[in-house]
Amino acid sequence: MSAVWQSTKAAAGAARQSALHPSPLLRWLVSLGGLGLFAVAIADSSVIPLPLPGSTDLLLLLLAAQRRTTIPMAIWLAFCALAGSLLGGYLTWSAGHKGGKVAMDRYIPKRFRGKIGAIVEKHGIWSVAVATILPPPVPLTPFLLAAGALGMERNRFMISYGVARAVRYGLLAWLGMTYGRWFVRWWEKELKGWTAPILWTYGGLVVAGIVYGLWKYRQGRRIAQLAVSPATDAA
Repeated sequence: MSAVWQSTKAAAGAARQSALHPSPLLRWLVSLGGLGLFAVAIADSSVIPLPLPGSTDLLLLLLAAQRRTTIPMAIWLAFCALAGSLLGGYLTWSAGHKGGKVAMDRYIPKRFRGKIGAIVEKHGIWSVAVATILPPPVPLTPFLLAAGALGMERNRFMISYGVARAVRYGLLAWLGMTYGRWFVRWWEKELKGWTAPILWTYGGLVVAGIVYGLWKYRQGRRIAQLAVSPATDAA
């Protein structure tokens, strides 16, 4: 009886582990751990257009949902997301600070530009904090760009942005540990057979977004250089 019980227990454990790792691709994504989360968070807070807003949130939830995740591990994952987001957010603020309203014209859609600029000018660091905490579809990058372009002081920006991000990622890490396993099991049950195509499609869109973002960045620099050259020649 004892041997049967041990065998049944081992089989149940293997089934639970399989449910949390439904495909080799998903296992590879999970294996990236904090380093992958750090990289995704940089892109997620930059002007590079990721195909799915909140990609860092989803990856953090997935990693925190793993069966062996402990509280220190969850804190580490939240820290990796925070560190990458701080770096990406600073680069976006810096792009706005250096480019001014030209950067806003380049990266913020015209229909949002005036409204977001007015909100940032009126509410300052609070506009950044609220946009940082709120989930998609609230756009974050336009607020970070506008903060730099409209002259928000760097330290005030980083404190506001960092505190709001810490609150958001801490909450998400807790949610992942508490409820994430149920979500992964639901995914495996309802989308069985679709996991790999969905993840491969998403990965391809991420690569396309990065390539497009780099192309747009180089195009913007080329246009800026051409605009400066006539002025230099005239002088």
